[in-house]
Amino acid sequence: MTPPPPPPPPPLPPSTTEDLGCLRLVLAVPLVILHLLAAWCCYTALAIRPSGIWDDDARGGIVLASALTIALSALALLITVVPSVRRAMGPWWLAPPLILGAVAAVRWAFGG
Repeated sequence: MTPPPPPPPPPLPPSTTEDLGCLRLVLAVPLVILHLLAAWCCYTALAIRPSGIWDDDARGGIVLASALTIALSALALLITVVPSVRRAMGPWWLAPPLILGAVAAVRWAFGG
């Protein structure tokens, strides 16, 4: 007498990769908007040139644009470091806020 055949394996759980496309899009939209705003503020900080040592308005503009860049980059960085976001989006999303924040901090230190 032959033994009965083994039971079929249990069905596999639904794949989580099916939802990552939609999740990436939902998370990418606010991150891209924050990155673009931070890039615009950083460009503004770099484009402002004081006319001389007496030009306090230009220096104030550099400080304001640099501070806004750092604030927007920090917000984008806080969103990106959340483990569920990092798992869905990947680690390269950490680069834009870090680079923009560093450029703005250097501009603030040497130009403001």
